[in-house]
Amino acid sequence: MAESDSALGKTMLLLEALYEGPGAATEKLELDFSYRTKSRLRAQLVSGEEVGLFLPRGTILRGGQKLLGRDGRLVEVVAAPEDLLEARCANALALARAAYHLGNRHVAVEVGADGAGEWLRIQADHVLEGMLAGLGATVAALRAPFEPEAGAYAHGHQHPGDGSGARIHMMGGR
Repeated sequence: MAESDSALGKTMLLLEALYEGPGAATEKLELDFSYRTKSRLRAQLVSGEEVGLFLPRGTILRGGQKLLGRDGRLVEVVAAPEDLLEARCANALALARAAYHLGNRHVAVEVGADGAGEWLRIQADHVLEGMLAGLGATVAALRAPFEPEAGAYAHGHQHPGDGSGARIHMMGGR
C-alpha cells in the first residue's frame, strides 16, 4: 500500500528496507553517490513514480542492491553516472602516495584496475585534481558510476547508535 502525501494529493511508494532475497526487481531507482548516502530522501523511479526512502541512518546504497517497498515491490538501486576524476600513476608507490593524500583529506575514493593498470576515482573537484597532478598522477575527467570504498570499519552491517557500519566522509558537504 502506498502512503498519501496530502499536501500534493499524490501517493508515494515508501522504501524502508534492503532486500537480499532471490526476488527480481520490477522497478529501478537511479541515484548518484551523494544521494545513495542519504537515509531520508524523496526521489523518482526510472518510471517516473515518486518514492520516499526511509532507511536506517548510515545506510549507503550500492548499485545492484534491492529495496523492498511497503507495497511489496522490489526496486533495484542503479548507480547513476556522474562527473569523476580518474588518477593513474607510473608505479604502485606513486598510486599509494596519491591514495594516502586523498584519504588524509577524507575523500571518498574508488580503487580499481583495468587492462591499462590501476586507478583511483574521485568525484570531480578542481582542487583535488591539482593536488593529484602535483603528485605526478595523470588525471582524466570521465563520466561513470561511482562506487567508493566503504572504509576499514565497515563490515557490511550496522546497529543504529553503536557507531558501526559504513561511514564515508564527503568533502564540501556533498
